[in-house]
Amino acid sequence: MQLLVIQNKIYEIRVQKVMLDFDLAVLYNVETKVFNQAVKRNIESFPAEFMFQLTRPEYNALRSQIVTLDEQRADDQELKSSQFVIMKKPGRGNYSKYLPYAFTEHGVTMLASVLKSPVARKMNIAIVKAFIAMRKMAMQYVEVIKVIDDLKERMDGHDAQLNQIYDALETMLDKKVEEENIEKQWKDRERIGFKK
Repeated sequence: MQLLVIQNKIYEIRVQKVMLDFDLAVLYNVETKVFNQAVKRNIESFPAEFMFQLTRPEYNALRSQIVTLDEQRADDQELKSSQFVIMKKPGRGNYSKYLPYAFTEHGVTMLASVLKSPVARKMNIAIVKAFIAMRKMAMQYVEVIKVIDDLKERMDGHDAQLNQIYDALETMLDKKVEEENIEKQWKDRERIGFKK
């Protein structure tokens, strides 16, 4: 169950699999603000290829996906993001005014050096396992696509061979019909010489 929960929080942004700060904060059982402060205190551990801040258009596009997912998960309190729950207060918007940070698989691994509680260590292992499982699924998907492409190529080859066979049969039938026509004409020809 936990693996599936984590996999549902992995998004693809800028052609990378990432997790967002507020989802990680929920998994690590800390507030998003506290989580981000810990990361900023150790910012040298998070180069651009490990962590980046979403742009407004990226966040808006992702937010529409998250809203849809959030509605589907409304019954499961454990799956809600703390940022979304905190922001749902009367008189305020439903979403943070701050753009979230996205952590790549390597960034999530680096979090182990920043967040050192036993809960954080266990969660970090589970998150890395989720990334590995998703990578395996992606590799299997690629392999299935290759098999399908190979089958299509074979089928195309078989189709070409069948077309050649049909053409050869058609040519043979045409020759046979032509021979029969010539033979019939020969039999039906007007005879010369003695007639019976």
